[in-house]
Amino acid sequence: MFQILQRKPNSRDATAAQKRDWTQINADKGRFNQVLICGNLRSSASHFFSAFSASLWLISVFLAGAAVTAMAAEHKTFRDPKTGAVIHQLTDHPSINHPTYFLNSSFTPDGKVVILTSYRSGSPQLYEKEYPDGTIRQLTSGDAIQAFSAVMGRDGKEVFFVRKGGIYALERATRRERRLAEFPGGQLGECSLSPDGRWLTAALKDAQGSGVVLAATNGSDWRVVTRFPRTIIHPQFHPLEPEWIEFSGDPAPRMHRVRRDGSGLECLYQHSNDEFIVHETFLGSTGDLVFVVWPFALKRMDWKTRRISTIAEFNAWHITPNRDGAMVLCDTNHPDIGIQLIDARTGRRRTICYPQSSNGGTQWKTSRYAVAEDWAAAAQQQEKSKALSWMEMATDRVYGPQWTHPHPSFSPDERKIIYASDVSGHTQVYVAEIPVQK
Repeated sequence: MFQILQRKPNSRDATAAQKRDWTQINADKGRFNQVLICGNLRSSASHFFSAFSASLWLISVFLAGAAVTAMAAEHKTFRDPKTGAVIHQLTDHPSINHPTYFLNSSFTPDGKVVILTSYRSGSPQLYEKEYPDGTIRQLTSGDAIQAFSAVMGRDGKEVFFVRKGGIYALERATRRERRLAEFPGGQLGECSLSPDGRWLTAALKDAQGSGVVLAATNGSDWRVVTRFPRTIIHPQFHPLEPEWIEFSGDPAPRMHRVRRDGSGLECLYQHSNDEFIVHETFLGSTGDLVFVVWPFALKRMDWKTRRISTIAEFNAWHITPNRDGAMVLCDTNHPDIGIQLIDARTGRRRTICYPQSSNGGTQWKTSRYAVAEDWAAAAQQQEKSKALSWMEMATDRVYGPQWTHPHPSFSPDERKIIYASDVSGHTQVYVAEIPVQK
């Protein structure tokens, strides 16, 4: 239960988001008479409930047909009992809550606001929260978004995301949306932003099969870059040569690239399903690729020569390099030895914290890609035929559910990491301060 506050936040203590929400709510108070409380519409503009915590509050109004919600800070702080790292729990709601996909930053460029996905309204929607203890504000409403699709614009003023077959831009200050691209009848994966902020790419699945799409962030152009005979996931722009897009094929071989104009399509490394390569991305400003051979090693591929070298031999899982490529952050599984920070030059690593997530997915107990019999055994073949990837399947137990994975990534100042964990029984968003080495 939440208590609806009818008084103005203290001007001295309130965050900018709280003041902004209060101003907007009062401006529209006389025009709207519906409140969204914990996902349920109530017919009165003011309903009071007994609260289990005096700090919890929630207000919702409808502005221009879109629900706008301000919620409790939901903030807790504690220390990891094993590493001593300071942990900030940013959400505390009995629903799925998680950061953006780990290939994209969840923080605004100035590090002051976190963008997250929450199912608290009944479907995945975007929210923002002033870090660390600001109120939570709903940004999108209506039809569900692709839960892991959000990527921050270069200046932090806009967030780009996917809803059904469309790519959208959301202006955070006004919550206004504009559609940048539409691929009728298609499903799209998460967005990746080019280094210059001019282009977005995403994976497509439609009646014609799989493909990589491109959309201009100003809405002036969108198109299918290339078609591909297998499922495509995780297309990403090269950080130094943005005319190149690297993407994953599923199942093997995994790593491919294509130019933005559709030319130069090629496989970067030939291998079979028994070499379980996953989660490749660019090693920061080195321009090389870093990837996992599950569950054995973290490896690096020279972008120009294709030479592969081993960084470290351990069960690295979802990986995120820092900007200069000197460090790699990752979670672990089977066994879960916590979130690791690895020196990309020496392979030395240390544990940041222990998320204690449930880390779902039967395939992670093996060392090969899932094939048809694996999906059939998990009763997932029907969902797989309709979905772009496991991230779109509500009941996937082969590679997910994805919201049970930590998916860690860095803050802009690279002094903190953000991750998800369902250790409390519901997936929540956490930030860990990286302990200073003595």
